[in-house]
Amino acid sequence: MASELEPEVQAIDRSLLECSAEETAGKWLQATDLTREVYQHLAHYVPKIYCRGPNPFPQKEDMLAQHVLLGPMEWYLCGEDPAFGFPKLEQANKPSHLCGRVFKVGEPTYSCRDCAVDPTCVLCMECFLGSIHRDHRYRMTTSGGGGFCDCGDTEAWKEGPYCQKHELNTSEIEEEEDPLVHLSEDVIARTYNIFAIMFRYAVEILTWEKESELPADLEIVEKSDTYYCMLFNDEVHTYEQVIYTLQKAVNCTQKEAIGFATTVDRDGRRSVRYGDFQYCEQAKSVIVRNTSRQTKPLKVQVMHSSIVAHQNFGLKLLSWLGNVIGYSDGLRRILCQVGLQEGPDGENSSLVDRLMLNDSKLWKGARSVYHQLFMSSLLMDLKYKKLFAIRFAKNYQQLQRDFMEDDHERAVSVTALSVQFFTAPTLARMLITEENLMTIIIKTFMDHLRHRDAQGRFQFERYTALQAFKFRRVQSLIFDLKYVLISKPTEWSDDLRQKFLEGFDAFLELLKCMQGMDPITRQVGQHIEMEPEWEAAFTLQMKLTHVISMMQDWCALDEKVLIEAYKKCLAVLMQCHGGFTDGEQPITLSICGHSVETIRYCVSQEKVSIHLPVSRLLAGLHVLLSKSEVAYKFPELLPLSELSPPMLIEHPLRCLVLCAQVHAGMWRRNGFSLVNQIYYYHNVKCRREMFDKDIVMLQTGVSMMDPNHFLMIMLSRFELYQIFSTPDYGKRFSSEITHKDVVQQNNTLIEEMLYLIIMIVGERFSPGVGQVNATDEIKREIIHQLSIKPMAHSELVKSLPEDENKETGMESVIEAVAHFKKPGLTGRGMYELKPECAKEFNLYFYHFSRAEQSKAEEAQRKLKRQNREDTALPPPVLPPFCPLFASLVNILQSDVMLCIMRTVLQWAVEHNGYAWSESMLQRVLHLIGMALQEEKQHLDNVTEEHVVTFTFTQKISKPGEAPNNSPSILAMLETLQNAPYLDVHKDMIRWILKTFNAIKKIRESSSTSPVAETEGTIMEESSRDKDKAERKRKAEIARLRREKIMAQMSEMQRHFIDENKELFQQTLELDASTSAVLDNSPMVSNMALTALGPAQTQVPEQRQFVTCILCQEEQEVKVESKAMVLAAFVQRSTVLSKNRSKFIQDPAKEQRRQQRLRLHTSYDVENGEFLCPLCECLSNTVIPLLLPPRNIFNSRLNISDQPKLTQWIRTISQQIKALQVLRKEESTPNTASSKNLENMDELQFPEGFRPDFHPKNPYSESIKEMLTTFGTATYKVGLKVHPNEEDPRVPIMCWGSCAYTIQSIERILSDEDKPLFGPLPCRLDDCLRSLTRFAAAHWTVASLSVVQGHFCKLFASLVPDDNQGDLPCILDIDMFHLLVGLVLAFPALQCQDFSGISLGTGDLHIFHLVTMAHIVQILLTSCTEENGMDQENPAGEEELAVLALYKTLHQCTGSALKEIPSGWHLWRNVRNGIMPFLKCCALFFHYLNGVPSPPELQVSGTSHFEHLCNYLSLPNNLICLFQENNEITKLLIESWCHNIEVKRYLEGERDAISYPRESNKLIDLPEDYSSLINQASNFSCPKSGGDKSRAPTLCLVCGTLLCSQSYCCQTELEGEDVGACTAHTYSCGSGVGIFLRVRECQVLFLAGKTKGCFYSPPYLDDYGETDQGLRRGNPLHLCKERFKKIQKLWHQHSITEEIGHAQEANQTLVGIDWQHL
Repeated sequence: MASELEPEVQAIDRSLLECSAEETAGKWLQATDLTREVYQHLAHYVPKIYCRGPNPFPQKEDMLAQHVLLGPMEWYLCGEDPAFGFPKLEQANKPSHLCGRVFKVGEPTYSCRDCAVDPTCVLCMECFLGSIHRDHRYRMTTSGGGGFCDCGDTEAWKEGPYCQKHELNTSEIEEEEDPLVHLSEDVIARTYNIFAIMFRYAVEILTWEKESELPADLEIVEKSDTYYCMLFNDEVHTYEQVIYTLQKAVNCTQKEAIGFATTVDRDGRRSVRYGDFQYCEQAKSVIVRNTSRQTKPLKVQVMHSSIVAHQNFGLKLLSWLGNVIGYSDGLRRILCQVGLQEGPDGENSSLVDRLMLNDSKLWKGARSVYHQLFMSSLLMDLKYKKLFAIRFAKNYQQLQRDFMEDDHERAVSVTALSVQFFTAPTLARMLITEENLMTIIIKTFMDHLRHRDAQGRFQFERYTALQAFKFRRVQSLIFDLKYVLISKPTEWSDDLRQKFLEGFDAFLELLKCMQGMDPITRQVGQHIEMEPEWEAAFTLQMKLTHVISMMQDWCALDEKVLIEAYKKCLAVLMQCHGGFTDGEQPITLSICGHSVETIRYCVSQEKVSIHLPVSRLLAGLHVLLSKSEVAYKFPELLPLSELSPPMLIEHPLRCLVLCAQVHAGMWRRNGFSLVNQIYYYHNVKCRREMFDKDIVMLQTGVSMMDPNHFLMIMLSRFELYQIFSTPDYGKRFSSEITHKDVVQQNNTLIEEMLYLIIMIVGERFSPGVGQVNATDEIKREIIHQLSIKPMAHSELVKSLPEDENKETGMESVIEAVAHFKKPGLTGRGMYELKPECAKEFNLYFYHFSRAEQSKAEEAQRKLKRQNREDTALPPPVLPPFCPLFASLVNILQSDVMLCIMRTVLQWAVEHNGYAWSESMLQRVLHLIGMALQEEKQHLDNVTEEHVVTFTFTQKISKPGEAPNNSPSILAMLETLQNAPYLDVHKDMIRWILKTFNAIKKIRESSSTSPVAETEGTIMEESSRDKDKAERKRKAEIARLRREKIMAQMSEMQRHFIDENKELFQQTLELDASTSAVLDNSPMVSNMALTALGPAQTQVPEQRQFVTCILCQEEQEVKVESKAMVLAAFVQRSTVLSKNRSKFIQDPAKEQRRQQRLRLHTSYDVENGEFLCPLCECLSNTVIPLLLPPRNIFNSRLNISDQPKLTQWIRTISQQIKALQVLRKEESTPNTASSKNLENMDELQFPEGFRPDFHPKNPYSESIKEMLTTFGTATYKVGLKVHPNEEDPRVPIMCWGSCAYTIQSIERILSDEDKPLFGPLPCRLDDCLRSLTRFAAAHWTVASLSVVQGHFCKLFASLVPDDNQGDLPCILDIDMFHLLVGLVLAFPALQCQDFSGISLGTGDLHIFHLVTMAHIVQILLTSCTEENGMDQENPAGEEELAVLALYKTLHQCTGSALKEIPSGWHLWRNVRNGIMPFLKCCALFFHYLNGVPSPPELQVSGTSHFEHLCNYLSLPNNLICLFQENNEITKLLIESWCHNIEVKRYLEGERDAISYPRESNKLIDLPEDYSSLINQASNFSCPKSGGDKSRAPTLCLVCGTLLCSQSYCCQTELEGEDVGACTAHTYSCGSGVGIFLRVRECQVLFLAGKTKGCFYSPPYLDDYGETDQGLRRGNPLHLCKERFKKIQKLWHQHSITEEIGHAQEANQTLVGIDWQHL
């Protein structure tokens, strides 16, 4: 099909390309009916350019469209070549002072907390960096896309509205001039014509709804039968459903289906099939059938290709219009005019209206294109912004209705533009007054919540997913209301007053529907069956909280408004109560000679509701009357006399009683829904407009009625009236021993009621209730939060209520009440309370939860004990009440109150049974304390003529009334002071008596009547001594109890082990054990220690005993005993690797510096792994514990005359030759045996060499098995292959892992400047020792010939040999790996040599040989840089020797080596370069041969070069090695230098590693986090053409940015789909990766495909906290120490282990699909 199409397409292209824009424009200029001309042109050409086949070619389409369609318009508009016309327009134009940059998804935005008018005012990064706000307190967030930068908008900023760039543009703006003056008349006319036609065309075609025919003026005659099956996006179906359906419907591959789904998700629609009508219709029916099971089906349309073509061009046109108006403000103004011009059909017929009203019918891509156009045109032109705002407000209800029906998120809906108008203060006010916006929003909101009950209250159905979804949509209306109210008016016009009060009426209607919603009745008997719906109501309350607060703020700004609002609110409350007594019969209560009329009502039997927004709003307004003093200025305008206090307090009181009863456990059967409601009622998010206001309402009631009456009503509601109104009720109560639960309940209720009284009197920190200001309120909150425990900044902010601007006001006061402590390496910065603030602590602070209260009490008492003060926590001194609430304090000295106090104290004195509780008493003591403080203050502040009416002290000194003459309250307190059962409260009672005496004194000094002093002081001493004795006794009891428990535990342990003996026996062989090495016996100190060679220091063997951690049996480590093992973990690593792009192809070349292994305990369960029984580290293999293996093989005599190096090399070479011949013999088939025999005779074996000898394996079976196990494990993990014990690569892998582990540990030690043999952690020490000994013993279980073969090959890389082909170049060999391989393979050769050369000699010669090769390596690669200081240094012998050697090299390489610098310089380089190698060797031979390290190497300090040389038996002048063995070294150097690679390196054709190797580091991160966010927001996904990546993730090892967690970048790895990060770990870190997720600001550790964890990021804010998820948005800066810590984890290969610990600790991590990240 394709081949037939092509020539035809080319022909079309040719005719299109011949079309000239200039001619077309000329034709248009002459045309009489321009619209018809243009439409014909479009009708003819659009279908030829767009939608020519199944797959779009955007580049080609755009090029042709520009040439054929847009070109003529540009010519027509400019009247000349647009290449000249547009720049001219641009020059004449004054640039705008508005920035208007539209944000991309994930781009950083900045808001200034000091200067922004509200949190929606944001700057783009460029404007922010050039503004004054970068030095203020700013907030940084990442944009969800779609908003725009407010730089230059003077209404958005209190100061600094312009950045430096836009400030330049403001100088000329004097008066608002018409931008059209810069354009000539005819340009204006032409622009107007073309804009009108094109904009109309675009709107018409985008809102066109027919699927197979075009508008009449666009129809063409010959119509082809080509259709598209177009799939549209919805937010109901998941990616998976769509992909699955598409695979079935249009039988495509999964990859293609993913491509379709991604495009549909991004652009809102995509054609999934192209062909004739039938063919497309069939696909449509399959899709609809497949997706309509649970939900509504996916939207699919079969559309004619020409319609799709015109729509695509329509979108192109809108973008083009957006670009063109960028050239000139005049053009922008014309487009705005065209857009907002009324059409022929009157109302709502302008183009802008038509687009807005069709918003929910358009697909995502079309929406975003036209929203962008609106932003760059209408919102950038201030005159038209206003007109647009009015159109928006007029259509508001319709737009919101469409939005409710639509399922796309708000970001792509036109309703999201509301934030652009409603937050601009002048626009918002204008819309309120002219369009009555407030009322419209609230009415629209009420329309959508239609479900009401019989009383007209909201009723929410079960909160299903769909309900929640709809409800979330409705809530966006609340945001709009919030935006409108967010900036408060400074001056009020009558219009504004009237419209605001209309809005307030509507708002009261809304609250009226909430008053009393979700009523509940107590369940008695059985548990509730169905949890009632409560979330919706609370969600609504939470969302409205700020709106309610802001309504009150508006009212407070104008006295007239406040008075009107108060009256309206009161009237609505009256309606809600609708006849106070309906159905509730009145009763009379009386106590202490007072009586009051009320109604019979039981919270525990009737309906009660937590939602009382009208009452609470009235409480808020009442406080404002007091605060703004309106109550005193215009009392005649207020209906205060009409208020009925009992009615006001009734509902809030019921609500508080409900909380008390829930706490007392009376509502247990009502299930969790009630518990949750109570929780939120007190929660910081809601309490401001719920709980707090209820307390205020009670305060209002009390201040307006007789406190005795109030207390009686309260007792009645708490259902405690009986107890306190009948004398001796307590006694009767306990004597009847009623149900224990009931007593318990009553006790709790009494406690709760006393607590409520404390709150009513003590909570006067709201401005308007007490004489305080707002900062006092915040200070008090902070003091009480910090008195629980020191807190981090974010915790503190969370516990404070936020206002509508997300501010808590904390920063302004925190310095006054707290010190800041900076964080260490982990943890976060903490605020600690200043000691002088402790006196303001109130134990009964009303925002404490129960748990917080007990914690705070504990903490404060502890503090007092530390400061040696008594532990009383007296009530703090309180600020005075405002006049409106002043009468409140009388509740404390009212008769009923005193009666309650007396009754409780009486119970305490009688101390009978359980009819009273300590906390009840504690609350009464607190109330007495409050009353005394109050009286003291009254006395201190009294003026001459006033008499203090508050006479609490006198009332508590009087005994009770006859007949029963109970003692006075004071007398009872003195009795209680010595009660042994009230130990805790002693100090408090003492404090009360002391205060009482002080007040007495003040009263006496002012009046003359003397009163006898009470003896409060004598008591104190004796009681203190008693305390001490008591404490001692208690401590003794506690100690005995502890000992008893320990004894029981060890007994249980013994039993367990006895019963499960078999189990423990079996695991003995295979399981991990920890070595308990006996102390090294003291060494002879004066001898030099040598680690290798014939002169090796002989160490008496220590016997090593180890204990099995499972069965606790001891056993000596011996050659023939059972194996004891250590748990270990093998992993691949590239931490030291210098080349991240290579992979190992041939494992036998393991000497290449590439990915090697590292052993380490950690956590992984995938490949046959287990948990170490002791420390819970997961391991994947075990290492056997062995004795130093060398001593076992080296049993032969040491003959004194050991050969020199040269002679030794010859001997070894002969032995190797002999072996090679033998191998050849064995491999050739045995043809003529006689011939072979002859050959055998000819073959001369070197003297003493017996190749047929096979040594006996000294190890026991179980140890042999362990050796094999571990060897196979390294091989399996390292090469990622299946285990195979026979594979010749196993030994190489074992040696390599040993070498690599030593190298990485040496690296870590030197990076941290620690001494080489300093105290290593026992885990590392054991690991190195076992690993080295294992590697040395492993050849005994491998096949002898294989190990010999390895030795030959390795040896040949240093000493060339004719038989070995392609040898690696000396530059490519990692010498330490080579050394380990040679030393550990050598015994395989040496065991067949009986000529008397000892193993030690071999070690020494191998070591010297490798060292020489390493020196040559260093001289070749690392001695080039010049140094100016060479001249002064005298040349010693080392320098001269090095120079000579360098000259030799110079000759051997044919003078390609650079000119020779000074000898001193060379020697310095050689020393530095060889240090790491020598350190590794020292570690290796120390663990191999068990020679203790010299004390000099156990401390850090100067370079240990000489000590290392001595320990390793090297000459201090390393070059002596060359001089001593002159004849052979010459040959070796020549052979090394003649390798072709060396020549290439010296001529600069390749590079090599230079020594000493640099430590690899993680990448450098920027100091300021926002530059990372910016970098990431510019990063687009590499796969899905230019689309922004959703989760850009930075690899910290190599600095690559990846597109994580998305379908587009998944790749296949070993047959599984994995995400970009997982795939990257395999190429960059052999399966281990460290990433930074930029949008979330969290570090991600990955290991393998299935394991990962999040780690705290190295970025902290000014308060020393990380901000994972960027929720708080404080500026973040790099913390170097934390970054070093991550780097250290990486160097130590602890990433896998870190993940293990994290997954052990947090089970949720296991459920995450790490491989898809």
